[in-house]
Amino acid sequence: MFIIAVICGICTACGQKTPGKKEQDLSVSTIKKQQSMDLLKITDTEVKMAVEALQSGDKSWYSFFTENPVMTDDGNTVNFRSFFSNALGKEKFLTIDKVENGGKDIYGDFQAGQWGTFPVYFKFHKNEEGKFDRLDIGQNR
Repeated sequence: MFIIAVICGICTACGQKTPGKKEQDLSVSTIKKQQSMDLLKITDTEVKMAVEALQSGDKSWYSFFTENPVMTDDGNTVNFRSFFSNALGKEKFLTIDKVENGGKDIYGDFQAGQWGTFPVYFKFHKNEEGKFDRLDIGQNR
């Protein structure tokens, strides 16, 4: 009787379905969709393009800003170029949860390299020429 139970168990284990190529592709596709986010929530065109550059680590990020934009991080003034020379390509939004102020204030979860993942805000300020002359970022508590 024991031998029959073992043989039945082996046959059942061998008969289990393993994912085929199509099922694996579907799994990867689902994961990728879950990791993407809806940038269409960002209604300001320049902010949207800047965030797209940030997300992809593209140095065109700098072209959306004036030569020396003011930047604050949790209320503390920081050097914009120095900050993003370390962050660009390593840090990005994981979600965009809320957009306010005509599409210029972005709230969402942010992956900040060695600092981890946490909710943040990015507040973009435009000058008369349409370039950003100030960026306020910080933890959204």
